[in-house]
Amino acid sequence: MPDPVTLSGPAASAACTGIAAPGLPELDLRERPFTDRGSRLLVTAEADGSLRIARAEYETPLAETAVRTGLRVFADGAELAVRQARADRISFGSGVDLVFADAETLVLTSAAAGVRAVWDGGAVTVGGAAVLVGEERPVDPAAVLEEAGRQWQAWFEGMPAVPDGLRERARQAWWTLAVNLLPIASAGGREGLVPSKYGYVGVWKWDAYFHAVALRHADPGLARDQIRILLGHQRPDGLIPDVVHDRGVLAETTDLPRSDLLRLAQHVGRAADGEAGGPIGGIVPVTKPPLTAWAVWKIHEVAPDPEFLAEVYEPIARSHEWWLTVSDPDGDGLAEYLHPYSSGLDDSPVWDHGPRAEPPDLNTYLAVQADRLADIAEALGRTAEAASWRDRAARHVELMITRRWNGTRFITLASGRQVETRTPLDLMPLLTGRLPAEIARRLVADLLSPAFWGDRPVPTVAFDDPLFDQDTMWRGPVWLNVNYLLVEGLRRSGFAEEAGELTRRTLDMVNDGGGLYEYWNPLTGARAAGATSGFGWSAALFLDLAAGLP
Repeated sequence: MPDPVTLSGPAASAACTGIAAPGLPELDLRERPFTDRGSRLLVTAEADGSLRIARAEYETPLAETAVRTGLRVFADGAELAVRQARADRISFGSGVDLVFADAETLVLTSAAAGVRAVWDGGAVTVGGAAVLVGEERPVDPAAVLEEAGRQWQAWFEGMPAVPDGLRERARQAWWTLAVNLLPIASAGGREGLVPSKYGYVGVWKWDAYFHAVALRHADPGLARDQIRILLGHQRPDGLIPDVVHDRGVLAETTDLPRSDLLRLAQHVGRAADGEAGGPIGGIVPVTKPPLTAWAVWKIHEVAPDPEFLAEVYEPIARSHEWWLTVSDPDGDGLAEYLHPYSSGLDDSPVWDHGPRAEPPDLNTYLAVQADRLADIAEALGRTAEAASWRDRAARHVELMITRRWNGTRFITLASGRQVETRTPLDLMPLLTGRLPAEIARRLVADLLSPAFWGDRPVPTVAFDDPLFDQDTMWRGPVWLNVNYLLVEGLRRSGFAEEAGELTRRTLDMVNDGGGLYEYWNPLTGARAAGATSGFGWSAALFLDLAAGLP
């Protein structure tokens, strides 16, 4: 049986010459699978030229969720190669296409007789149209193809405007956001934007906030829903869960998959003296950084909605208090991460010293959140509360400076000791916009030094730090959320030129790197080893940065 043409490398370009449909991005069926908004089905290419159809499920590899394997298409006995895959269909040539009839139904259509699809353990003859996955029913092939194209064209009409040189990657990013939208069962079917259909099938807390930043440009209601999904599962004590997925939430260590518990036992405290190492004991709450009010206000700036502000104000205030009570075990007024996952920095060297830590980003976010809660309170006419929040923001920054600024950097504490490893989290207090001028200048000088600056800044561990690893998650690779927050911090602290340069270098890295990855190698600009593709917040933040350019 001959192998058909597969969509990667020069063969893909040759195969697709002359048949590209204008306006819809092409898919390689590896990093960019054929899938659809609202669908958990993904079609990918195998090394032998066949296709695999699998279902995206929470914390489950696609290798374990196959629906069809070994799928091939024949016409009059000859195998048809995949000629092109784009957002609305996979085309095999000879008028044969694979298309979504709905989120659960994949249909093979044919304009000719003698077409047959075969797969491991099954086969079907195509008479105009045949359902490959889903409930068997009559399908009008012309109508289903037309509707698929129409829906995708409508989605792309809402894409934010970006400079011409960034448009192709931006269209890929906008497609990524669409296909990562799924109804979440435990959220009443409300549509949530998942980080990636490659295992990350749920609404993660800070991912949702970054996703909302991009969605606000075209669908503010959908952006608001990302916040509602999380606040709808807020615990009575104020904690907002780390993840909302189809079967429930991840809000404490008892909710973690067994694979995560094993990985944490191996990783956390691996460089400590021993007393802080080993598994995390007891039941520990798990959340993500407090950027809720920050995201809500970004949506409001683009699409004001006082009713939404009134809906979320009190829940966010309760969450804020949770951080300063439950998550401040030593009572010094500065919150700590009680679990590595609550930081989002899963494999950072910060956790080499034990399962609790206080890097400078957390209390930065709390100061920013107090300021944004003040903005919300002002918009709601609650002027006394707004003044109180402003005062709290100012006092929190003063406390950070008094207790964590050593004259050179904001220090990170873990297990009661200072962490020497240098990360861009040391620079994150710029985001408050409240630092004294001399401290802000010192942080910007550090950012622009060889430790953090290069053609592709900003590494998540300093280039000159002994623990820098260009490919290991949070131990060196570039993450777009870190860069995005630093860009905003530079602007808020009065360094517009430096913010513009970091924006340009970040966009160039993504534009030249080939895809919307979870993280990038800062030395090569390529996808870092282990990074997933089609990553939601990379797509969202690339779009928002690009849309902000003149």
